[in-house]
Amino acid sequence: MKVLVLHGPNLNLLGRRDPGVYGTKSLDQINEEIEALASQLGLEVEFFQSNQEGVLIERIQKAAESYDWIVFNPGAFTHYSYALRDAVAAAGVPTIEVHLSNIQAREEFRSRSVIAPVCAGQISGFGAASYFLALYAIFERAGGQTGGI
Repeated sequence: MKVLVLHGPNLNLLGRRDPGVYGTKSLDQINEEIEALASQLGLEVEFFQSNQEGVLIERIQKAAESYDWIVFNPGAFTHYSYALRDAVAAAGVPTIEVHLSNIQAREEFRSRSVIAPVCAGQISGFGAASYFLALYAIFERAGGQTGGI
């Protein structure tokens, strides 16, 4: 089972950007932890980060060729990118939207996701563990039969 983990804008700044909200782990550290858990669960993961909406759209469009699932943190695009929403809907790859912070508990403009309605689910507010919970959800959806634990 192959999973594409997509990180949107400004996530390359993790560890330096507002650690009170996003934590102190770098994106590389989070990716290493995701990779370790994925291996235990028998999932194969690939990572991709971009600050550019069009690049993320192209990656989502190509995902159907190689991936069974997408775990996607769209960052600020969450709240207004109908283009990303349409790409997720058209790709035909089940997607879980994740966020490090609880977007419902932040500024009002951050509380609505235009992408979540076309996703299999949304997980937010658990820091890096939001990604881990997404992997567990994929494992469960696969009936616990991915070759892992």
